[in-house]
Formats: sequence, C-alpha cells, structure tokens
Amino acid sequence: MNRKIILRKIQYALQYFPFTINTFLCIIAIWWGYKLLYIPPVKGEEPSAFMPFIILMGKMVFMFLAGLVFISILSTFYCFFYFLYLRSRKAIKLEVDFNIESKKGKNKLYLNAVLQGAIRPILGFVNGRLYYDDRLFTDKFSLIANKRKKQSLWREAIIGRSRLNLPDIKEYNLKGGFVYFEDMLHIFSLAVAQPIGGHFYQPPVLSKQYDETVFPKKTETMDVRIEQLRRTEGEYLNYKDFEAGDDVRRIVWKVYARNRELVVRVPELFEPYASHLYFYASFYAPVKSKWLAEGYLKEMLNYYKNNVWTVYDTLSKKEWEMRYVPDQSFNIPEQLTEDEKSARIISNSNWHNENTLTHYFNAKHGTVLCITSFTDIQELKNVLEKCDAATIIYFVKLSNALKHNIPLHLIRRLIFMPPKDRLNKLRTRWAFSPIRYQIKKQEKEIELILSKSNVISGVL
Repeated sequence: MNRKIILRKIQYALQYFPFTINTFLCIIAIWWGYKLLYIPPVKGEEPSAFMPFIILMGKMVFMFLAGLVFISILSTFYCFFYFLYLRSRKAIKLEVDFNIESKKGKNKLYLNAVLQGAIRPILGFVNGRLYYDDRLFTDKFSLIANKRKKQSLWREAIIGRSRLNLPDIKEYNLKGGFVYFEDMLHIFSLAVAQPIGGHFYQPPVLSKQYDETVFPKKTETMDVRIEQLRRTEGEYLNYKDFEAGDDVRRIVWKVYARNRELVVRVPELFEPYASHLYFYASFYAPVKSKWLAEGYLKEMLNYYKNNVWTVYDTLSKKEWEMRYVPDQSFNIPEQLTEDEKSARIISNSNWHNENTLTHYFNAKHGTVLCITSFTDIQELKNVLEKCDAATIIYFVKLSNALKHNIPLHLIRRLIFMPPKDRLNKLRTRWAFSPIRYQIKKQEKEIELILSKSNVISGVL
C-alpha cells in the first residue's frame, strides 16, 4: 500500500480521537496551578504577610475558571449525544452547498453549511470539515450563526459560511464530512461523521490583464458590424447544385463530365458582419507518463488555467459575444451563463494526448488560440499555415509557474524564516530538474516560430 494512502487513512481515523493538543496543555496548566496554590511551601521559608490572601484569591480564580471549563465540557458532551439522538431519529445531517462569487474581478469559492436541530455547547463551538477525492481534508469551518423558524424566535438550525481556498483548479469529488462539538478551550473535540456527496470545483483566478485588438471571424447574427470586410467561404471552396438564374459561366464542367451533375461554384464574398469571437485553448500535452508523477505538471496546469481565464475574461468585456470551444467533453448544466460555463470548463480541463492542435483549432472561425510549452512544433507549424493576420495566439510559458530567483531565495532561507508558500520545495527541485531544460528548449523554439509567422502573438 502507498505510504501516502496510509497516512491519509491515519488522518481520517484521527478525526475520531477526542483529545487535542489543548488537552495536554490544560493538564500541564492544572498541575502547575494545583502545585502553586495547594502544595505548602518548603519549611524554613518565611511567607509574606500578604501571601495567604494572594493564595486565597488565586484559589478563587482557579476554581471559577475550572467551573466554567467544566460546565463547557459537560454541555459539549450533552450537545454531542443530543445530536447523535437527532441523527438516529430524524436522519439529520450536515447540508452544504457551494457558490462562486466574483469580487474585484476574481472568482472565489464559498461554502454554505446548515446543521438542522443541533445546539451549540455553552461557551463552546460547533465546527465542520469536509473530505474529498482520496480522503483529502478541507480546513475546519465554523457554524456560528442561528437560523430562525419563520415568524418565530426559536432556532431551527445553526449555519456557517466560509471561503474555500483549495490548492488545485479543478472539480472535486465530495466524499463526506465531519461535525465537531468542542468546548471553550478545545480540550475535547467530539466528531460525528456525515454522509455528504456531490461535486464542486475551484474556479480559476485572474492574473495580469492582457489586451489585444480582436475581430471575430464567425457570423451567427447580423447585429454587429465590423470595420473591415471579412472574407467568407466561396470560389473553389464550395459548390452547389445548378438552379434557374445561376450564371452558366460558373458551371463546373469537370464535375459534369465525371458524374453528369450540374454544379456551380459559390462566389467568394466579403461579409461586413461578424458576431461571435471563437476562443480556443489547447490542453494537449504529449509528455512522458513518468512526468505526471513529478508534481510539476499539476502546478503548470493551475498556472495555465489562470492565464486562459484571464485572457477570456479580458476579451469577454469587449462588444463581441464569446464562444469558448473546449478540446475535451464535459457535462455542464444548461442554466449557467456563457461565462460560468467557460469558467467551469477551464477548471475541469486536464492535460491530454488525444485531441491534437491540428484537429482542434479551426483557423476559419477561431480568432484567439492559447497554447503551452507542451505544444508540438510540427503541429504548430501546420496550424500557422492556415491562420491569417487576424488570428491571435497567446503562448503561455509553463516554466514561469515555478520561476523564482534561486540565489535570493537561498539567502532568505538562511537569514529569514522561509515564506509560507506550498511551492517552495517544488521550485527548488525544479531548478535542478532535467525536465526544466527540455521545456526551456521547447519554449525557445515556439517563440522563434511565432515571431516569424504572420499572426499576432503574445507571451504570457
């Protein structure tokens, strides 16, 4: 069995362990207070005249605090067993739902939790926690507010709201949760498992804003007029059956000689309308399977998703209507808006080696294309041959996801405490990884190819 799986199972089992670090700290504090107040001093020492009074006051404070803590602990056990009773009789459980709010241009994931019928301990707390995927845990969240019954002062449930900040931008599979009843000093933490299921996803966030002048290539409605005429399919591209009124000079006699069918060429047109801007982002990554276990690709995927969402969000604020074309299949709720669907698709996307860039990108309709350092060189050349000067290609350099100043970083670690960054160890390993050299070499080749092409390109 994998070591990581064993550790996660141990962490899951420890949720039922009722004692915390505060338990041992309180035992030490009680022993020290008892020794100070109740054990008489060593003979031969002259006590101060005020010492009996100080000791008496200390005993009163000690007993008062001990009484408060005892009442809080007693009520914690009562609330715990009362909730077990409610759960067995009325099948009460923790209810959660997730919503995404956009504040200052950034998407944030929030958790709303409701616990019906439960009561909080005196001076105590009721907390919750969820676990997802392979027994990974969220941080604890508090249930501190009251939900009143309609037209009544009686409490119906306790509720809580908390922001979730998970490490990866993706969809998570919710497996269950726990409710914890804790006293005022967190001496005891009594856990009750909760059967919760479902899915939720961490949305991408905005990074540095990028902007380009763009013009759509696809016409679905004629509401928006463009400044430059747009070339549409025509001569030598499409044929149609001959009809009365068609110019006989456009009859394709070679086709007639071959299968005795009269067809005419559709003349090339210049359309003054374009309504939709088609947005493409390729997640094609034909990398070695052993790279997937390195951990680098997961962080690069998060970095790429944030940049793709930033480009999409920037362009969606223009007058054109955006259409995001995914390179993977997803089941997305129909009631979501176009931007919400795109955010969810980007969050759920993963590296793959199936849908190549040539098969994915439609140069006739696509205006914006995002590519990565994993893009195949020959595939990119084939796509560029079909693109015109109105196409914009954003190249996301994945090596920037783990970039940091190595000498300055080492000096800071020697002199100061290291910053709280979960990628510190990964970045240090990345600096000496052979994968880094290969990706850097690939990025230089892609930048050179884009600089020699006729498309508009940007490096992120």
